[in-house]
Amino acid sequence: MAATTLTQPATDASPDRLAPQIASGMDGVRRPVILALDLGQTTGMALRLPDGMIVSGTVEFRPSRYEGGGIVYLRFRGWLDKVHATNRLDLVVFEEVRRHLGTAAAHAYGGWLAILTSWCEQHDIPYQGVPVGTIKRFITGKGNAPKKAVIAAVKALGFDPEDDNEADAIAILRWAIAEDLAGGVR
Repeated sequence: MAATTLTQPATDASPDRLAPQIASGMDGVRRPVILALDLGQTTGMALRLPDGMIVSGTVEFRPSRYEGGGIVYLRFRGWLDKVHATNRLDLVVFEEVRRHLGTAAAHAYGGWLAILTSWCEQHDIPYQGVPVGTIKRFITGKGNAPKKAVIAAVKALGFDPEDDNEADAIAILRWAIAEDLAGGVR
């Protein structure tokens, strides 16, 4: 499988730019399309396309100063709709955070998680959370590795993440592929 990253500014991370050009890989086999997410106002994303190519980046959902706090969740839901319409997702995996540094972070994560899981249920797309320690252990060999170690491990695989959000999403995607969560061809 090609280990390719498409580092793009949030404004360029539109689902249309992630559209697969080929319906199947060089071997003619369609691989399951997997979307991996590191949820937040700056969401890290990595997407394995049907041909096996991986694209990744970050997407910003921050509100402007004149918008309400709920707009970020509406934008996130709309973005999910566009990604799915363009790529027909087979599986969504995401970083499952079990401990937050503060109440506001816990509330925000709960909002992202509620939107994502309800959206997946609505579209009959399987989804799975992956604990932070599992991701770090998989990609670095150490369950409590610092962010810099995750970034370095992802770079060693040939990717060029712009930040820890994108690196986490790539690591989650690589874990899902290694675990064969979507079934079928890796």
